Amino acid sequence: MFKDTICAAATAQGVGALGIIRISGEEAISIVNKVFKGKNLSKVESHTVHYGFIVNRNSKLEVQISQEEIIDEVMVSVFKAPKTFTAEDLVEISCHGSPYIQQQIIEVLIKNGARVAQPGEFTQRAFLNGRIDLSQAEAVADLISAENKASHKVALNQMRGGISSELKDLREELINFTALIELELDFSEEDVEFANREELRLLIQNLKIKIQNLVSTFEYGNAIKNGVPVAIIGKPNAGKSTLLNALLNEERAIVSDIAGTTRDTIEETITIDGITFRFIDTAGIRETEDKIEAIGVERAKEKVEQAKVVIHLYEDDVEILKELKDILEDKIVFNLLSKIDKEGHDRELDIESLEREHPNYRHFGLSVKQNINLDRLKQELVEQLRSAIGVDENSVIITNLRHKEALQNALETLQNVETGMNIGLTGDLLAFHLRETLTHIGSITGQIDVDKDILGTIFGKFCIGK
Repeated sequence: MFKDTICAAATAQGVGALGIIRISGEEAISIVNKVFKGKNLSKVESHTVHYGFIVNRNSKLEVQISQEEIIDEVMVSVFKAPKTFTAEDLVEISCHGSPYIQQQIIEVLIKNGARVAQPGEFTQRAFLNGRIDLSQAEAVADLISAENKASHKVALNQMRGGISSELKDLREELINFTALIELELDFSEEDVEFANREELRLLIQNLKIKIQNLVSTFEYGNAIKNGVPVAIIGKPNAGKSTLLNALLNEERAIVSDIAGTTRDTIEETITIDGITFRFIDTAGIRETEDKIEAIGVERAKEKVEQAKVVIHLYEDDVEILKELKDILEDKIVFNLLSKIDKEGHDRELDIESLEREHPNYRHFGLSVKQNINLDRLKQELVEQLRSAIGVDENSVIITNLRHKEALQNALETLQNVETGMNIGLTGDLLAFHLRETLTHIGSITGQIDVDKDILGTIFGKFCIGK
């Protein structure tokens, strides 16, 4: 357990109705007791709340109320180790939300023996004290920053040990085989084999499948965490800006009958069925002599390359799909006939021929003006995304790049084991590669010695007080 006691505001900066000051460490209760006028906190039960005042005393000796400076009227919650977030004694002071009051309370706590916590230090202590593993600690930050239902659910699942449970079984099986192979080294002269090589080969194949499945969820996890980029493309006046405005339910983009009105990209987010989509309205794609418009066309093509989903709006032809065919190969593409309410125009939509020519695209008509198929578009955006990636928010999903890289490294070392078995590699070298795999898997949950620089990078991204 740490010897020093830390304190920080646990609520966001700015004026609010309430503020919470968090204190954790061996002296947390005694330090707060020095500045709290109410019950003697050293004698109260754990997980109890007490009314009183935070005061600034000029002496360590008990003095009269008239000689005390009252900072605020508060409620103090006391949590005794080990059943706390940090697994240390922990106190939370609920005060009025004035930044001045919160700062005064922190200053009086420091005056009495605490120090200001570093970003993420409360969660770091929870990890180092064995309260949570490293993947759960990182999930705390994801939970705080969750902006939609899907990212909240994934972060909550991970914080409750979702990925830890998945990796635990993998790790235990590997440890058993590694131990058996290393045991063989002690009996090398007898030429005995404790680890059945066929069983090990089958285990390696199963582990590779499980790890690859986890790695494949990163695309979806990253999308719901950061927002799915959706590029809206088409020729000038195809209705791209009108569609963006309708999706956002506000006049975000300028709409005009003049071709080439949109000359740069406009990006806004909207959450649909718990998933955040980043819609990008692009300049109309066409040949142009206008230098400014030409720059906008190039940026539109760049956004298509970066997008996960592309919505192509057209009225007369689908030539843009042919032009961008190579770029669109790995995208979810909606090929939508725009303005199907338009009169005096041949609006016949040959779905069958389009589906034959572009079988992987979704084809249907759309009218923003008459609100035709706008809800269908929203629904299919979610369905196509989940179907394409093959997971949903109920699965164990990787959202952290560090986890993905560790799993990819584990796949490589498992491949080394498999290759080594095929060429008759000796037991000591097989054990080496197995231990490398264990190291990569263990680095995700912190079940190995984790470099201090890595911890600093992880917890340095947290807000102070968490």
